[in-house]
Order: sequence, then structure tokens, then C-alpha cells
Amino acid sequence: MMSVDLAFGENELLPAIAQDAETGEVLMLAYVTEEAIERSRETGEAHYYSRSGEELWHKGGSSGHVQRIEEIRVDCDGDAILYLVDQEGGACHTGYESCFYRTIGGETVGEKVFDPDAVYE
Repeated sequence: MMSVDLAFGENELLPAIAQDAETGEVLMLAYVTEEAIERSRETGEAHYYSRSGEELWHKGGSSGHVQRIEEIRVDCDGDAILYLVDQEGGACHTGYESCFYRTIGGETVGEKVFDPDAVYE
């Protein structure tokens, strides 16, 4: 059960930012449903909702690169979630530590931490 009111809106989704609890680095942005948040709270690991697959997914379920949740925060309007996490391996399915590994000009600024071809065979 939620302690704060969340503004899910018509699509019943909220944006969720995953941030490294130790370094403060923003790791990724995904979407959550109420069920994803509840599952995250129950298990202590991040769960999201796949808009393309239209299903709940456990971060790291196939790669092993789970996000252990240290804290879940809600923004002032109740329309965004922040997961403060301990990231196992890389957060990005492309092999980078963070999904935000490029500048708008195309420069790579992040670190590749795993080979996605070896993980997602």
C-alpha cells in the first residue's frame, strides 16, 4: 500500500529514474505501474513496466544486472519516481554502466562494463 498519493494519470504509468545511491549518477529512465512499485518494495529489487512488451519486468531478470533498491522517492507532484539503487553490473542493455553514456553531439562519455552479446545470447 502506498503512503503518498501518486498521479498515475490516464496511462497508469509514471516515469522512474534509477540513480546510483552511492555516486549519484543517473543510470536509466523507465516507467512503472503501481504493481511495479509494489513488487519493488516487496522484493527490494527494481521492477518496471515495459511499454513495448506491455508487461512488468524485473531489472536484471535476464542479465543478472539487478538494481537493489536503497530507497524510493516521489517528486513533489507525485508524478515521478526516483529509485536510489545499488546497481549490479551495468544498467544499460547496450553494455554501459548508465543509459546516459552519450552527449547530444554523439560523444561517448560513459564506461562500457559488459558485452551485451555475451549476456543476451
